[in-house]
Amino acid sequence: MTSILTITLNPALDLATDTPEVSAGEKLRCTPPRTDPGGGGINVARAVKRLGGEAFALVAAGGATGAQLLALLAEEGVLTGLLAAPGDTRISLSVADTTNGAQYRFMLPGPSWTEADIITSLKMLGGALSTGAYCVLSGSQPPGLTNDVPARFAQLCADRGAHLVVDTGGAPLEGFMAEPGPGAHVLRMNQDEAQTLAGHPLPDATDSAAFAAGLVERGVARMVILARGGEGSILVGEGLRLACAAPKVKMVSRVGAGDSFVAGFTLALASGLSPDQALRRGVAASSAAVMTAGTELCSAEDAERLLPDCVLTPIPV
Repeated sequence: MTSILTITLNPALDLATDTPEVSAGEKLRCTPPRTDPGGGGINVARAVKRLGGEAFALVAAGGATGAQLLALLAEEGVLTGLLAAPGDTRISLSVADTTNGAQYRFMLPGPSWTEADIITSLKMLGGALSTGAYCVLSGSQPPGLTNDVPARFAQLCADRGAHLVVDTGGAPLEGFMAEPGPGAHVLRMNQDEAQTLAGHPLPDATDSAAFAAGLVERGVARMVILARGGEGSILVGEGLRLACAAPKVKMVSRVGAGDSFVAGFTLALASGLSPDQALRRGVAASSAAVMTAGTELCSAEDAERLLPDCVLTPIPV
């Protein structure tokens, strides 16, 4: 079985385009759109493929847009499994203003789920998991589901001897932190999410590491990663408190940076690398992604070239 599986419950067909200026009231003439399959887990699987690995993407797709999304994944050679979605796959739109460089992202809601839908998805995942596999739950949660869904995936992975990587936000992230259970193998969040959950600013890496260490001590995850934007990311686990600096690159688009990080980090772990070296791989992939336009992800060439500049620094207790 594939050693990396990704789960996308709320995928989207991503459209990206440019216009000279975004303003209200007038018709905005746009360039021909770029169309990509989108959603956290999907993008992680796509980035794993680009970095030279293989991932099996479980995707909840439905309707004509869902069929188009699956066709695009097939064109990229990404292995997919279909989770039955209760409605048509959503569309998201990214518009870049070429005059000032601003990027506008419009995210439509996906179809509403029921308890029966999530039970079916959990059964399908259980059949696909193998001992030692890495399972990535990434992206937003569709409407209609309770906030204990990530915890239920964590329990399933624990029962199957698999490693769960969680990268979500909002109420599902809060619910996961509050739920008792086996926790995740890896939990990743960005700076804004971490500060919201902490209830106070985390101005430097030491503050972020202290917050992450509290989550590890509570059993929320065995390893916690906090992305600190242009600074890079920190990793905290048993005996680990590390910061990894991000290379200085020209930022074109932030879209896909987090998913590229998760892909680089998870692929490294699945390949047998240590967590500290996986952190470097994740930061290199994330930095490579911000160099690309629109919804484009990282390239293996850029990630490999940037790797020497991803320097690790211990964070004092």
